[in-house]
Amino acid sequence: MNAKSAISKEIFAPHDERMLGAVQVKRRTKKKIPFLATGGQGEYLTYICLSVTNKKPAQASITKVKQFEGSTSFVRRTQWMLEQLRQVNGIDPNRDSPEFDLLFENAFDQWVASTASEKCTFFQVLHHTCQRYLTDKKPEFINCQSKIMGGNSILHSAADSVTSAVQKASQALNERGERLGRAEEKTEELKNSAQQFAETAHKLAMKHKC
Repeated sequence: MNAKSAISKEIFAPHDERMLGAVQVKRRTKKKIPFLATGGQGEYLTYICLSVTNKKPAQASITKVKQFEGSTSFVRRTQWMLEQLRQVNGIDPNRDSPEFDLLFENAFDQWVASTASEKCTFFQVLHHTCQRYLTDKKPEFINCQSKIMGGNSILHSAADSVTSAVQKASQALNERGERLGRAEEKTEELKNSAQQFAETAHKLAMKHKC
């Protein structure tokens, strides 16, 4: 099981939440935190995770999750409701870059993702989630590549695939309906012909009988 699957199972599933995406990060600028504040637990890996509750109405949130050196378990740290996210800064709209900033109502963090592609995928999921679950106060996405916001994203591609499949299914049903319609018309014609033949045969039989 990879780290993200383990985080989903260990951190979010027990709280009836579904993890939508995650990105492994490091700080671009280290914060000066007293030794006692960290608990002296040494080095750690950090993940920024996006999740949504299964219970309706669904609520989305962003959670900072850590895995300390020598441990196989994960620890939930800071969590923000998606409504608290004010700005997503992609740093450079002209090239693939792993750097990004997240601005919340009460916090500001500067991150570097493990890879530029991992950041891009997370941004696509984050942008889609904001559009879906936020009606007011949607965060501002700045300095982001067009593929994150536009039609080249994996989410739009998936949506296009679903739409195409629905259209094909609808077309197949329409064609089937047309074939059934033609079959019904043919059946009705045969029925009328049989009825006319029966009436003619009956008249001929009555005529010969007389």
